[in-house]
Amino acid sequence: MEFDDSVMIPRAHAEKGAEHKQRMTLHCQQCSAVWGDSFSICGEVRSMDSIVCLRVTNDVVISDVLESGHGGELAGCIYSALKCRGCCCAVGKVIHSAPWRLASVRSMFLLHKANTSCYMLNHSSMVTASSLTFDLKPLGESMNKVTSKHFYLHVRHHDT
Repeated sequence: MEFDDSVMIPRAHAEKGAEHKQRMTLHCQQCSAVWGDSFSICGEVRSMDSIVCLRVTNDVVISDVLESGHGGELAGCIYSALKCRGCCCAVGKVIHSAPWRLASVRSMFLLHKANTSCYMLNHSSMVTASSLTFDLKPLGESMNKVTSKHFYLHVRHHDT
């Protein structure tokens, strides 16, 4: 999956995206229920102020009701709301159907940064998710490295 021309924010340099290497758990700001961890985070959607996660814990409940976005960033989308099992506050959304600009986050969990706290394991401290960035390196960059290494090995093998 490539994130060019979509709402996912690509990482330009390793130094800039160093925060994502911090090991953390994601929590409800109101009741401290655990929603996920840094291993499931795959980026953020800044225009929606949301963290993108591949999976969440059972403390995140997916609504059975499908909602339709009529305006703003969710225009043309069909999604389900996410609620905290502990305190029933709004957690975020799962987009089921979306136009091309949101295709890269379809079926992923979008957690509202404003309602999320992060427990930083390296520092033993709790911070608000809004104070962090979750920019990650685009997949294409990693694939280019693998392809070039494979090509180098292939050429080297044939030269011997």
